[in-house]
Amino acid sequence: MAVPQAKYDATEARLAQMQRPAGAGWAEAARDAALARVREMGLPHRRDEYWKFTRPDTLVQPEVPEAALFDADEPEMFGTFDRLKIVFVDGVFDAEASDDLSLEGVEIERLAEVTRTDIHWARDHYGVLEARGQAPVARPLAALNTGMAGDGVVLRVTGKVSKPINLVYHHRATTSEAVLHHLVKLEEGAALTLLENGPAAARFNNVMEVEVADGANFQHIRTQGRDHERRAATHIFGRLGQESVFKSFTMTANGVLTRNECVLEFTGDDAVAHVAGAAMGDGDFHHDDTVFVTHDAERCESRQVFKKVLRNGATGVFQGKILVKAGAQKTDGYQISQSLLLDENSDFYAKPELEIYADDVACSHGSTSGAIDEEALFYLRARGIPRETATDLLTLAFLAEAVEEIEDADLRAEIVERLEGWLTRRRG
Repeated sequence: MAVPQAKYDATEARLAQMQRPAGAGWAEAARDAALARVREMGLPHRRDEYWKFTRPDTLVQPEVPEAALFDADEPEMFGTFDRLKIVFVDGVFDAEASDDLSLEGVEIERLAEVTRTDIHWARDHYGVLEARGQAPVARPLAALNTGMAGDGVVLRVTGKVSKPINLVYHHRATTSEAVLHHLVKLEEGAALTLLENGPAAARFNNVMEVEVADGANFQHIRTQGRDHERRAATHIFGRLGQESVFKSFTMTANGVLTRNECVLEFTGDDAVAHVAGAAMGDGDFHHDDTVFVTHDAERCESRQVFKKVLRNGATGVFQGKILVKAGAQKTDGYQISQSLLLDENSDFYAKPELEIYADDVACSHGSTSGAIDEEALFYLRARGIPRETATDLLTLAFLAEAVEEIEDADLRAEIVERLEGWLTRRRG
């Protein structure tokens, strides 16, 4: 079906504003195919089914909306951990601020350099999972990223990496736009923890393609904030082999518009995938988690756990689907999305879905919205705890199920500490 004229015009205007990077033949072919997908789908519009709760206007308009710079005046996220740090400033790699890109068990390269080489393993992977993730739901912002991304990291993990790799995104220009594409390939039995943090730019388009081979283990922890005026559209595409593990957690505090999409596919038996998020918003805050998990193998387990705390007119969105294909017997799929509304002006929209074509599965989904439990609040206040402090304690308890998805106890403690800090600042 042809794209409506208004949508076509908006797509062409956006493409004309962007500068396409040059590359080797295979990279040019991948970008050509991606941009053809963009033109065939058109950039997202409010009338699109999976965008009816989130206005994509400022994500697709040619001009970058201005976002004021923000000085957090607090210790750097993950700064106390032994990690390999890779820094991008407004989407540009900062070699001086980054660590040496050498670490046992992993090959680390820049996408900008890889796409200029004629022979590289990335030629068989770049844009592949993104393209697979376009059906049955179109994700044109991800295709736009594949076609236009100028940089990112390319990781080939061959062993159990001894410390996390930390992608740090700094925002220094009020009208900057960052388009980054990361490629992660875990070989059989390999293991990696990948951290991401920072606001990145006034407008951020980020794609990560993750290939998890048999027996490999991928752990991902991401924090977004605290530049409030930033806008971001992120995508993670993952494919899991036999007995592999994929776990991703995102903490979001502030941000005028954030859309996080995660598309996972089980292709090997006995694999595990957990996707979780904890978001806290105040005022003109709009946060959208959209997840699509496809089970196409036996005895696989998937969990989606998303919690949002909203107040002063903030908006939260969750769209999650579990698709169980014929033959994917013994599937265990779990999905929960909940919001804690701290006033009567905030909104939460949820669209949980199950589509099952196998007859021996255990799948469930649920979604709830509510206020603070008055009985629990009374219990705490009766023991001398001030109302605002008691509310914060109950808020942390509400978020706990999502935070518990982080396996590493030290990283989990870091996330809890930052959540506590956000609540304290809002109370003050």
